[in-house]
Amino acid sequence: MSTKVSPYAQPPTGANRWTHVSGPSFWGWLYATEFGPHCAQTISDAGGHESHIFEPTCLLLESWIYAGRFEGGSGDVKTYDGTGFAEKDIIVVTINYRLGPFGFLAHPELSAESGKDSSGNYGILNQQAALHWVNENIQKFGGNPDQITVGGQSAGSASALDVMWSPLAKGLAEGIISENGARGTHDPMTGTDATSYRTKAAAEAQGVKFLRQMNVSSIAELRNTSMEALLEFDTLSDTIWENTPLANLSATFMEPPMWRPNVFTHNYGQSLRKNNHMDIPILTGNNKDESGASPTLSYTAKVYHELHTPVFGDLADAFFELYPGKNTSQASESAKEFYRDLSRVGTWHWAIDWAAGGAKSSVYTYYLTHAPAENRDGGAYHGSELWYTFNNIPYASYSNVTWTDYDYIVEKKMSNYWTNFIRNGNPNGNRQPTFKPTTNKTEQTMWLGNSWGMGPISMDAKRIQFLHKWTATLPEW
Repeated sequence: MSTKVSPYAQPPTGANRWTHVSGPSFWGWLYATEFGPHCAQTISDAGGHESHIFEPTCLLLESWIYAGRFEGGSGDVKTYDGTGFAEKDIIVVTINYRLGPFGFLAHPELSAESGKDSSGNYGILNQQAALHWVNENIQKFGGNPDQITVGGQSAGSASALDVMWSPLAKGLAEGIISENGARGTHDPMTGTDATSYRTKAAAEAQGVKFLRQMNVSSIAELRNTSMEALLEFDTLSDTIWENTPLANLSATFMEPPMWRPNVFTHNYGQSLRKNNHMDIPILTGNNKDESGASPTLSYTAKVYHELHTPVFGDLADAFFELYPGKNTSQASESAKEFYRDLSRVGTWHWAIDWAAGGAKSSVYTYYLTHAPAENRDGGAYHGSELWYTFNNIPYASYSNVTWTDYDYIVEKKMSNYWTNFIRNGNPNGNRQPTFKPTTNKTEQTMWLGNSWGMGPISMDAKRIQFLHKWTATLPEW
């Protein structure tokens, strides 16, 4: 059975724009054979509509939140097809939520009218409303409301982690899957991606600036502004790297999207240390060729040194000793190795901080190295794991792609790990290589794809120590 659309909230239009909308009205008969329209955005080719708060579903039991930097995306993407999971008796629910300014505009007026001195998290509130709907209704679809895992990739990864942090979501998840995952609090990639959390004050200041750019003087006036006019400003970015050494690497450490949550009472690092989150199992990790480590990355020796010398300052000599760049080939490879090391070390460090704050549940970290047939030249690119984790290759409608026998082996093993985690909070089983939880006793992560088993977070222990030392000099993002 495949149910493709189910409203979970009132349309957030007119006076409901930038409010926590209530549950849906009784709709009588609903023909759920086609996906609903996407939420308003500039990214989707299919367009969108501001009033569409839908929960498009396939055969289901993991609640899945899509990627898109909180600016675009939809739950009907073919990669998220739940048919492969259904073969393993897993139900998948994908969630649509408000995006861009509709989902994440904060402003002092909105905070005052909320009654809770808070604004800017409407997309997150949509996600949580959908999770409440799942909790209340999934039993009618054969699911267990007491055994729900919330997962996501990229912005969806950040959203899944928000479920863990939010007291409003307490009891709605038994586990979290965070793909393109959690990173250490000082890791610059935490500052650059959708996982970069604003403070309430910073979010409201951006909202005040946004109203000036829209040439309106009040929220009431903004509520009467057309959807199309609001979307013209949907791709604004924050400017946290301006006038900092990291501005030199803006191609990798991008400015974070302007529209993103501000869910923490404290900053990210303080919240982690204070254990202000659900204590539930987590599966999180990264892919080899994302987060700056593109196979096409190329630097001349001159450019490599010019870019990285100011980034590392007093530690620059140590950086170039560990990541040398005497010619174009060496400089390009060293840059990729740096980003890959930073990826593994950053996620490992997050898991250690999680445990240090007092959490008892296991964190399982992974590192995928295999490039899928769908875009082999792109390597293990951002989001490429989804073909395998969703057990989705047989349902991919790419007629020009020839999947190899080994792609199917990767799919079987990875989907087994994910399925076991969804069922038990532990990825192990099926006589596969042991996937150990991350601890501070060994600096290791689970390598998947071209090899299988626990492996180092860097091939050089000196690099690990260097990255710990360097990131400690950076702010908590």
